[in-house]
Order: sequence, then C-alpha cells, then structure tokens
Amino acid sequence: MAFGSMVLLFGFLPLILLCYFLLPARWRGGRNAALLTGSLVFYAWGGVRLLPVLLASCVCNWALALLAAPGKPFFRRAALAAALVGNLGMLGYFKYTGFLLDNLNALELQITVPAIALPAGISFFTFQAIAYVVDVYRGTIPAERNLGKVMLFMAFFPQLLQGPILRYGDLGPSLTNRRETAADAAEGAVRFCFGLAKKVLLADALGQAADVAFAAGGHLTVALAWLGGIAYTLQLYFDFSGYTDMAIGLGRVFGFRLPENFNYPYIAKSASEFWRRWHMTLSFWFRDYVYIPLGGNRCSRGRQIANLLVVWMLTGLWHGSAWNFVLWGLYYAALLMGEKFLWGGVLERLPSAFRHLYALVLITIGWVLFRSASLSQVGEMVSAMLGFAPGGLWSGEAAYCLRQFAWEWALAIPTALPLKAWIQARLETRRAAGSRGAAVLLVWGPKVLAFALLGCSVVRILGAGVQSFLYFQF
Repeated sequence: MAFGSMVLLFGFLPLILLCYFLLPARWRGGRNAALLTGSLVFYAWGGVRLLPVLLASCVCNWALALLAAPGKPFFRRAALAAALVGNLGMLGYFKYTGFLLDNLNALELQITVPAIALPAGISFFTFQAIAYVVDVYRGTIPAERNLGKVMLFMAFFPQLLQGPILRYGDLGPSLTNRRETAADAAEGAVRFCFGLAKKVLLADALGQAADVAFAAGGHLTVALAWLGGIAYTLQLYFDFSGYTDMAIGLGRVFGFRLPENFNYPYIAKSASEFWRRWHMTLSFWFRDYVYIPLGGNRCSRGRQIANLLVVWMLTGLWHGSAWNFVLWGLYYAALLMGEKFLWGGVLERLPSAFRHLYALVLITIGWVLFRSASLSQVGEMVSAMLGFAPGGLWSGEAAYCLRQFAWEWALAIPTALPLKAWIQARLETRRAAGSRGAAVLLVWGPKVLAFALLGCSVVRILGAGVQSFLYFQF
C-alpha cells in the first residue's frame, strides 16, 4: 500500500495501532509480535510473492550473525564472508542484472534479459542486514538470539521502504526496554502529519513543474531548465524528508526513536557539508562500512582519492542501475576531492552568501544528473542551464511553472530552511522571560498546525491521489 494513501491512513494504521495498544505494555513480546505481523502484512500488500525475499534475508542474516559472534575464529570469518556475498549477491541479482545484461547487449552479445521484479526497500534492508552482521563480527554488539527481534529490526514497516537505515545497536535495546507515552505519541503524530504535508502538498506539486522541464525536449529554454532543476531539488527534499518525518513520527508513537536523516541540507555551504546533512544514515553507513575499512583518510593522497572514487561509485549505483547514477556519484566524488585537496581553503575564506550560492548551484546540477532519464538528457539539461538551450532564454512553459505552482514555490523555499527552529528558539526565549502566549504557542501551535495540514493533505489525496515516493524505486 502506498505510504500516505487513504488505505494506510484510515485502514492499516488504525488497525495496527488498535492491535498494538490493546495488548498490555508489560507484554513486550506480544507488542513486538503485533508490530512484526503488521510489518509483514504491509510489505506483502505490495506483492506477496516478494515477501519470501525479505523473510529469507532476515533468517539468513540472523543465523550468520550467530556464527559470526566472537569465539570461533574460523566460523566467524566464513559467516561474515557468506553474509557479505549473500547480501550483495541478492542485491546485485535483483537490482543490477538487467542493467548488466543491457550493457552487454550493447556490445551485440544478444543475451535475453529476464524480467526480474525488484523487491521494495531491498537497498535499505540489505544495508541494515550487512551492518548488523558486521557489527556482531566486530564485537560492537552481541548477536541477537531471538529471531523475531531481528526480523522486526529489518522489517519495521515505518522505515522499511525508504529508511532511515537503522543500526541494531541503536534499535535493539528498544525492542525490549522501550516505553510508550502519550506525550511521545502526540509528538510522533505531529511529526507524521508534517511529513505527510511535505509529500502531498509540496513534493507532488513541485514534481509536476519538474516534469514539464524534463519533458520539454526541443522547447527547452534556459529559464525552464533552471526552474525544472530547482523544482526537482525541492521535490526530492520534501518527498524524501517527508517520508523520513512520517517514519520517525510513527516510530515515536510505538516508543522507538529512529535516527534523523536530514539536517536542513540546503543551507550547506559546500558539497562536503551537504552530505553531512543529506541522507545522513546512508552517508554514515558508507563511512563506517566502506570508506574507513578501505583506509579512510589515514593513507596516502592517492589511496584517499581511490577510496573516495570507490565510495561514490557505489553510492551512485546504490541509488539506481543506470549510467546517470554512476555519473552522479562520480560528480560528487570530483566535487569532494576538489574541496578536500584543491579549492577548499579558498572556499572557506569567501563570503558566506557566495559559499551558499556555490553549493546550491552545484547541488541543483547534481540533482539534474540524478533525475535525467539518460545521459543524452543529462547533456541537454546541463547545456541548457549553461545557456545553450534550443528554445532560447524564456518560454511560456517557464511562466506556466511559476504561475501554476506559485504558492508551492512560496511555501517550499522558506520551509526548506530552519524556519521552525528559528521560531521555536524565539518562543523559548520569550517563554523564559515569562510570556504565557509563547508558552501556549509552543505547546499547542504545532498540534493545531499539524491537524490543519492533515486535513489539507487528506483533501489533496482525495482529489489527486498520492504519488509514489521517489526513493521507493531504490
């Protein structure tokens, strides 16, 4: 079922909440079982024939982690190797077989490309599984003997399809010791409503503006190319961070504290800072399980460059099996190496406004590489952004995108900034000074606004439906 659909909002969620909270809080195993059952039903709703892939991943990684635990050196190494080969092999088969064979066929090998259905969320739960087994092998966490807990860790429905990418060391204790409270449930519900509004009211609308630009072809103008790039930049942020807000909010309702995945990435002043703020759990995963094991920064400059190229090639491929994703990964590798070894010192001495502009321009171009359907479209869009557009400078389509989505543009840009944090800090200062109005706004303002946004979101869903989340395809 679509995350944010009417079926989920008014069918699945009320049912699972009822089943969960009717069980006594002291019966932690029963509540975990209710959550696991609901999570598996949620996953099977999108295609029951792919459920065995998730179940096999859970069982195999649970068993291999038990063998990888300290104590038996031979079995440990063999279990770790089996986990890495099995997880990466499964991910490679489902996600990259078609890409590989298509490229071989481009060499006129004429290999039949099988139709392989991609299991939802496979990139996310596979990375969680790898992290779990590696952490057990390293002795960072003990192996979990309860299969149900490992399954719930990997299949927890709020974050199953698009993250955040969890670590068992962070979530494991909560499977036994968490405590659900009314205050946490209210805070989680507010966060969920804000995330839903980001997706339904902003991301889906801005996506239509981006589609106009990327479908323009020979009518593409400089203005339309930039508007399309900016629209997609905002669409992707509100789409992905909206899902993350919904996942974190639902997690809070059930007593879990899921990790943050975004920290206002568009206020970054460099590409390096952007990746410390965007999809943070993925960045930390590649840092801890790929970059540092390869040697990280504690090696020669040549080795550092090679490490960065490997990490960003893998990052690009993780996002999708197409050459534009590979190009996108190499693009960021080049930017990060440039900032690290060439112009980083100069950049730090420039005015803050220039550094913001520098980062935003490069980020927008990067998302154009990410969004484009082919390398030829990458060339068309980027050349148009640089001034070489077949349709000239301006067009009616550009004016349409500005007029038709005027209020989305007006809301999206300030919402992508830490406006909420600024307002909250101001109200906290006034409350500390004795303002009762500030105290009331701090308590009730988010709740009232969330309720209003939920109503607007439901109206929009009833009228236009909800589009699939962009990261769902990964």
